[in-house]
Amino acid sequence: MKISFLIGRIIFGLYLLFNAFNHFSSNAMLAGYAASKGVPMPEVSVFIGGVLLTIASLSILTGYKPKIGVAAMILFLLPVTFTMHAFWNDSDPMAKMGDMVNFMKNFALIGAGLLMTAIPTPWQMSLDGRSQASLQVATA
Repeated sequence: MKISFLIGRIIFGLYLLFNAFNHFSSNAMLAGYAASKGVPMPEVSVFIGGVLLTIASLSILTGYKPKIGVAAMILFLLPVTFTMHAFWNDSDPMAKMGDMVNFMKNFALIGAGLLMTAIPTPWQMSLDGRSQASLQVATA
């Protein structure tokens, strides 16, 4: 069970890290898309999204303060989901389908994050777990 949880964390964390990198490396392109959806200060918004995704990915990958990481992920996903993927506003059937897929994907990611908060901390095989073990050895 420890290994499967670790593998799942790695896959999930790398997915978030890839998207964080994309926010920084493709800021202009993503900002243009965000502007087309009516997002205020799109360049800044995309950058902040990248920061939140970086926090989330590193936290989940390392297991360090995972509830903060999940909160950062949800703080990113909620406004993005309702602003960028508002499929109910699309008149083009292809755009509507694409936005609906991304809307549902984001809700699934939010659900996965909420499930992670139900796992007792510190997580096994995590930096939090190591720091707790070090504290217990040091105080014994």
